Amino acid sequence: MCRLEVVRLDLGQDSYSIIVGPGVISDVSLLSPHIKARSVLVVTNETIAPILLSKLLNTLSNYDVGSVILPDGEQFKTLDTLNMIFDALLSENHNRSTTIIALGGGVVGDMAGFAAASYQRGVPFIQIPTTLLSQVDSSVGGKTAVNHALGKNMIGAFYQPQVVIIDTNTLQSLSKRDFASGMAEVIKHGALADIHYFNWLEENLDDVLSQEANALSTAIRWSCEIKAKVVSKDEKESGIRALLNFGHTFGHAIENGLGYGQWSHGEAVAAGMVMAADLSHRLDMCSMEDALRLKNLLRRAGLPVIPPPEMSGKFMDLMLRDKKATDSGLRFVLLNSLGDASLVDNVNKDLLQKTLDAKDGLFILD
Repeated sequence: MCRLEVVRLDLGQDSYSIIVGPGVISDVSLLSPHIKARSVLVVTNETIAPILLSKLLNTLSNYDVGSVILPDGEQFKTLDTLNMIFDALLSENHNRSTTIIALGGGVVGDMAGFAAASYQRGVPFIQIPTTLLSQVDSSVGGKTAVNHALGKNMIGAFYQPQVVIIDTNTLQSLSKRDFASGMAEVIKHGALADIHYFNWLEENLDDVLSQEANALSTAIRWSCEIKAKVVSKDEKESGIRALLNFGHTFGHAIENGLGYGQWSHGEAVAAGMVMAADLSHRLDMCSMEDALRLKNLLRRAGLPVIPPPEMSGKFMDLMLRDKKATDSGLRFVLLNSLGDASLVDNVNKDLLQKTLDAKDGLFILD
């Protein structure tokens, strides 16, 4: 029997719990304390709706529930799609006591959360993430946003959910590629913050990939604990929360440069982490052994470890548009060692260019 895991994110009056376990989507007692009135709007997408919407509606049978079904894909994370949520809220006369529930992956969670932050200046919302990527990353911490043609997540707000309900059974319907995409963020947490977690992942990766119940719940809980600890210290990303963007400066450039939806977020971040490890080693920060351990674990998880060839010559311009860029230039999250990352400004441009020019994503041949 897989135990229920609970992680608490401490943000004062905005604190909330992250509840992890199989079948929790069917437990109304976990949802009802966080629904303020009878009115609920479920935001999901066309992929998840046929699989899980009826199950959630059955759980919420004592509430007045409406739903809006969005198109599926990062390319639809736009202001135009966001308006579908506002249209549903307004046409169904939802008021400020309405609770919005995000049922889906990171795109659904980001857009539903942004709609909740904006509608009538803020209504409660609940995250029910259904992909590994969203369960260990985007559903936790209150970042909400949509993309712009010139940059990823450039229009958004910090807005915390009432609770995050993580049903590990929802992962059974994921494709191998989608599950691997989530593993990029799992591995990221160990690489940047906890060597013991990274070591555990090296030893237990096969069990996690096969979705063995206890191994999977342990990985999700451990990742959520790391993220909750960082967010509780820096909710608005003015300092150490930026460490959670390890691999993302390169990764976001890949997503934008290829066109959203060509590579998944996790795939782009995986290649981005290898590039960040490469740059870290060139700057004499992390060892060759640590850089290779990260690359090998990502490869074992079925993730790309080199950037796409189409990105040649595109990285610098795209990275300068990144949210992590500062007035003084680019800011990178780099490794001192596995389990220990730091923010670095004013990186040597010649060494950065060598990383961008590396043909195998890591200049050390292995």
